[in-house]
Amino acid sequence: MTSIVITIIILALAFDYINGFHDAANSIATIVSTKVLTPVQAVLWAAMFNFVAYWIFQDHAVANTISKTVNKEFITLPVILSGIIGAIIWNLITWWYGIPSSSSHTLIGGFAGAAITHAIMTKGWGVSWGKIVESQIILKTILFIFLAPLIGMVVSIFITIVTVMRNIWMRLGIIAVATIITFFLFDKFENDKMQENLGKFFKIDKYNKDIASANEKIDTKPGDSALIADLASAKKKLEQAMVNFNHIKPLISSYDKLGADNIAKEAYDKGWLKEIEVSRLKDVVRNANDYLILEAQSVQDDDKAKEFAKAKRLTEDYKTPLQLYLDKKISLDSAMTAIHGIYPIREKNLELVKKKISSFSIEKTFKNDILKADNRIISWGIVGISIVFCLVYLYSEKIKNPTARRMGMMFKKLQLFSSAAFSIGHGGNDAQKVMGIIGAALIASGTIQDFSHLPNWVPIACYLAIGLGTLSGGWKIVKTMGTKITKVTPLEGVSAETAGAYTLFFTGQMGIPVSTTHTITGSIIGVGATKRLSAVRWGVTVNLLWAWILTIPVSGLLAAGVYYIVQFFDR
Repeated sequence: MTSIVITIIILALAFDYINGFHDAANSIATIVSTKVLTPVQAVLWAAMFNFVAYWIFQDHAVANTISKTVNKEFITLPVILSGIIGAIIWNLITWWYGIPSSSSHTLIGGFAGAAITHAIMTKGWGVSWGKIVESQIILKTILFIFLAPLIGMVVSIFITIVTVMRNIWMRLGIIAVATIITFFLFDKFENDKMQENLGKFFKIDKYNKDIASANEKIDTKPGDSALIADLASAKKKLEQAMVNFNHIKPLISSYDKLGADNIAKEAYDKGWLKEIEVSRLKDVVRNANDYLILEAQSVQDDDKAKEFAKAKRLTEDYKTPLQLYLDKKISLDSAMTAIHGIYPIREKNLELVKKKISSFSIEKTFKNDILKADNRIISWGIVGISIVFCLVYLYSEKIKNPTARRMGMMFKKLQLFSSAAFSIGHGGNDAQKVMGIIGAALIASGTIQDFSHLPNWVPIACYLAIGLGTLSGGWKIVKTMGTKITKVTPLEGVSAETAGAYTLFFTGQMGIPVSTTHTITGSIIGVGATKRLSAVRWGVTVNLLWAWILTIPVSGLLAAGVYYIVQFFDR
């Protein structure tokens, strides 16, 4: 492991520690301010449910957004290093002034700024920024700087108004209707995500990109026979993929009835997975032979780039012996010999490749891709929390005399549930991001093959760092969130945290990268506004809004400056 990789790991954990000042502090701000839990108890409570999120969110799409912000060609170790340093600087500045800026947006800005600077320094000013960063991710992120807190605010206002209703039966009826609507909404998210994963499984998105790329090249070189052939090949592959996609799509729509096992079995038995089978196995084999490591190294090394181009071209021919193996026309040993002759398998990878081939199952692979979108735990969890709230309301107001003291105690207990839900949403959105940074650095350096080989110490270190950060310095932001925006009572804490959790689950299921900071801030503003607009300290809110707007560009500029310095000393 090189010194720059070690430096990135140390700084990534430092960023995670500083992130404890921000996002983790935000997730416990209301429960500490209402004195439901002590700071230490709140930290332990939040950390526990952050970790629970690991098993609840099957597909960490939002957490991985940062790694997808920059196109592969421009991800280098110096870019990762500069992005982290820029993010740390901005996080420390905002922490010092008690401003709850978004750590996620800080990282996105930092990586984008460092990558754009890297592209300009290596390719000149003519390079399009759209080829450096994923513009859709950036624009969607910027849009939800404003929409996430607005959604949180609207939901928290609705929850607060419903909660203070005197007619308990009307309150329970509204909760039931809202829960049913939410359940079916999340069911739709599940179906949409499964269809998206189905498209990715058949590489429909890849073929569409190949067609767009081929058309773009043909525009610059009209009549080029090789480019025309590439375009025709991509269109043919897309057409074949769409046939099988359309066969399986109706089964996905009946997922709740059929289940992943039955869908995968029917798709396999009817041969709809046959055409993609050898292509997926080919990817498995070459990835087990350090293909992804070579791809990462090719960005900074010309010799590696040439070797990668060769590997990419030759390993396509793996399909022939692999298809013969799948058809049981040759043995595993014969397939291994043929593969080795096409593009050699490294000696250290021989047993791994052999194991991957022998254990490969397209049916099981397809089933796992479907299950990634399964959100039943979230949907039924929301139903369960709604039932708990309804039972508590009935007990406190119909079975017991609803005194002011008893109602206050009820909301303090309910805040344990709402803060746990918010911490799960926070963990599902943010807890994985530093793991992704460290993983990207380890892959780029050739230390590991892919994220599935991430060492066990990485998640342990990341969770520990964010917990220590919250204990050490997050109280400036806890004070801002819990008292400076508006004074929060246990009832309002329940409303704000529930609204924040709902917003995080909602946007997470849609695959939209949002900030937990912005979400809970909007929710707190919402509960304050339900009392009266003057209950919200709008001067503080305006300052927060400016910090949110400035986070991406400022952290980008900071990372750009850091990258220039890093390159200056690297000469």
